[in-house]
Amino acid sequence: MNDQRIFSNAEERYQELGVEVQNALMRLAALPLSIHCWQADDVGGFETPDAKLSGGGIQVTGNYPGKARTLEEIRTDLQTVSSLLPGNHRLALHASYGDFAGRKVDRDQVAPEHFDGWADWAGSLGIGLDFNSTFFSHPLADSGFTLSSKDDKVRRFWIRHAQACRKISAFLGEKQGSPCIHNLWIPDGAKDLTVDRFGYRRLLVESLDEIYKQDYDPGHLKDSLESKLFGIGSEAFVVGSHEFYMGYALSRGKLICLDTGHFHPTESIADKVSALFQFVEELVFHVSRPMRWDSDHVVILSDDLKELCAELVRSGKLEQSHVGLDFFDGTLNRIGAYVLGGRAALKAFLLALLLPHEQLKRYEEEGDFFARLALLEEMKSLPFGAVWDEHCRRMNVPLDREVIERVHRYEREVTSKRN
Repeated sequence: MNDQRIFSNAEERYQELGVEVQNALMRLAALPLSIHCWQADDVGGFETPDAKLSGGGIQVTGNYPGKARTLEEIRTDLQTVSSLLPGNHRLALHASYGDFAGRKVDRDQVAPEHFDGWADWAGSLGIGLDFNSTFFSHPLADSGFTLSSKDDKVRRFWIRHAQACRKISAFLGEKQGSPCIHNLWIPDGAKDLTVDRFGYRRLLVESLDEIYKQDYDPGHLKDSLESKLFGIGSEAFVVGSHEFYMGYALSRGKLICLDTGHFHPTESIADKVSALFQFVEELVFHVSRPMRWDSDHVVILSDDLKELCAELVRSGKLEQSHVGLDFFDGTLNRIGAYVLGGRAALKAFLLALLLPHEQLKRYEEEGDFFARLALLEEMKSLPFGAVWDEHCRRMNVPLDREVIERVHRYEREVTSKRN
């Protein structure tokens, strides 16, 4: 049986349940993921020739050979990733990934000129850019406090950094003709019992108010704030908790970023979707895979991810959701990690788009909970793989069974030759 016939049979199965497969494929094709740049080089950046991740409550495990060492290498890697992911996606940059031309540029001095090359490169590929302030891998972050530091010199430095990053983001958004999302996450917190939690959070409010004092065209810049439950070195207290940023964002008209690895392991991020969308127009999501903690494993097609995507679709908020990837694993081929994670996220969205939401809702409203559960179970055995393969063919990218060889070929020809 040829591929088209296999797909047609799958489409008929879904249509029997009232699912329009063509509409699902059309919506998936229009969905951009924001691909993170930092998987390619273990969150090192390019501030110095031998830049590497240090401090800030995060770390990368592993030392798989072939990581990107230069702007040219990381862009080549990212273009390869793009060729293996169906759809037209965005790229998320960190402030430490500027084109500094070998010069020492401190964080509070980063400027649009350091990212003009990125804007030109992205424009040539027809992709949008998002941006992140970098509050780690810096001596002034070693204390564990940045925007909430009680050392005014330290706090002022990081305020200037965030202000500079918003200016860069607005520049990128204007140049690309679509809003650049500037995401702010800080590692601030304490390892052990903390008595002045109120004081640290009051300082963070004051810092954020100063950072966001400058207004920018919302067509160029959208601001989001990312919370965390705990991190390495901040096990007892995190200043920027979920409740803190939820309150701040709702009161200041900012976006809330939910990172799937930044909550309690038994906490459902999917459940937060319908709650927050009662009060906001848009949400930002960073998709990662926590195993024992915020360990940023490569995303796979997990139940948690499928449920999150299903909630975005069934709530009618897919197009109001900005979804980015956020994992970094140095124990395996980094290009392969990108491709696995990106494809898993897209598969989760396709599965969500192929659910018979209206029928499920009718069963629920009728109190027929048996039928609701039975239909959800039936969907698990429908020929989803044939629809996914059709999506890959339409997007002119390799099928899953072809990806391993493509990644291995790039490793043989490119990354294995990097010392």
